[in-house]
Amino acid sequence: MKTDLTEKPQSEKMDALLKEHEDLINVPNEGDIINGHILDKGHNIMYVDLDMLGLGVIYSRELFDDLDTYKNAKIGDVVQATIQDLENDEGYVELSLRSASRERSWEELQRKLEQGDIFNGEILDANKGGLIVRVNGIMGFLPVSQLAPDHYPRVEGGDKNQIFERLKSYVGDKFKIKVIAAAKNEEKLIVSEKAAVGDELSETLSKLEAGTVISGIVSGVADFGAFVKFNVDDKELEGLVHISELAWQRIDNPSDIVKVNEKVDAKVIGVDGLRISLSIRQLRDDPWKNVADKYKVGDAIEGEILKVTPFGGFIKLDNDIHGLVHISELPPGTQSTPESVLKVGEIMKFKIISLDPKDHRLGLSLNALKTKDDKRGEKKVEKDKKITKNKEDKKEESDPVKKTKAAAEKDAKEKEKKVKTKKKTKDEKKE
Repeated sequence: MKTDLTEKPQSEKMDALLKEHEDLINVPNEGDIINGHILDKGHNIMYVDLDMLGLGVIYSRELFDDLDTYKNAKIGDVVQATIQDLENDEGYVELSLRSASRERSWEELQRKLEQGDIFNGEILDANKGGLIVRVNGIMGFLPVSQLAPDHYPRVEGGDKNQIFERLKSYVGDKFKIKVIAAAKNEEKLIVSEKAAVGDELSETLSKLEAGTVISGIVSGVADFGAFVKFNVDDKELEGLVHISELAWQRIDNPSDIVKVNEKVDAKVIGVDGLRISLSIRQLRDDPWKNVADKYKVGDAIEGEILKVTPFGGFIKLDNDIHGLVHISELPPGTQSTPESVLKVGEIMKFKIISLDPKDHRLGLSLNALKTKDDKRGEKKVEKDKKITKNKEDKKEESDPVKKTKAAAEKDAKEKEKKVKTKKKTKDEKKE
């Protein structure tokens, strides 16, 4: 029904007309996304009813988007498409499903980011920094640092090539992930498996308090410690026993203490997000508490040389107690080359010069090993040297031949000096 404009002012008449034919005035532009009903679809073509805008058409490559819209669409379905051309040579509005789906994909990713959705993402490829994933047809990046413990590439020594090989083995798999950054204009999509798994395990992790003792299996050994898998409320968790928490003694290689698949008990000493810190040594008595009962300053004791460094050597006194001999406590002449006197695997005798149970430190010395008899012997040698020298001096003074010869040399020097003085005086007078 048409609006009666006969008795209305001109401005009101215009407003009423605009309102009545609003659909004709808001004409879309190229690049806008519009809705339409599918009229027909054939091989590499689709026709769309755009109501007042006319008939839309979608050709070939613009039909196929990452969401498989064309493949799943039926006649009568509503589709979203991007306007490529308002009127092509055939008089149709030319559309694109591909461009529209990309817009929808970014909108959906933004929604996932805001709502914190957890979903599956397919691993398409890998590089040395992480994994390439596809989410809603958009390529994203899953950094190594954002992998869950189960997929984190544990490689002894941190060899980059081995890490890359481990990452490539995940191509084709689907990981539970969560969007942590989405920037459409920069084409930047970052996802995290660690955040997704963390959300699922948050309730379980909240029950895991410091001091809890767990039983598990060693799942991996690295140069910085050992990983242990264990279950809480029927959910599998994994924690790290740092090298310093494996045993009370000094350790160079964690594999000397634990092996993969070995059953162990450990104590929870910290929970930070998904990072669970464990300790094996804290479940065992500290041998340093009673070290003063076994070792005392001044004791001479044998020990096995475990490691030599530029600042000294680490010495094994027993399975639990290790000490350090600093280079300043090595014999003179060897302090710049400790390896010349300390040989790994050899057993030597040292003297304990310091003991600090609180800080787990025991100082050793080779220089302090000299006994009273050794010192008396050194003093006797020095005394004998002095006596011998005195005797030689006295013998020289009592020898008449040497004495006469020395006196003659002294007289000759004095006569030569007088002659030179006399000659100098004559020369001065002539002048």
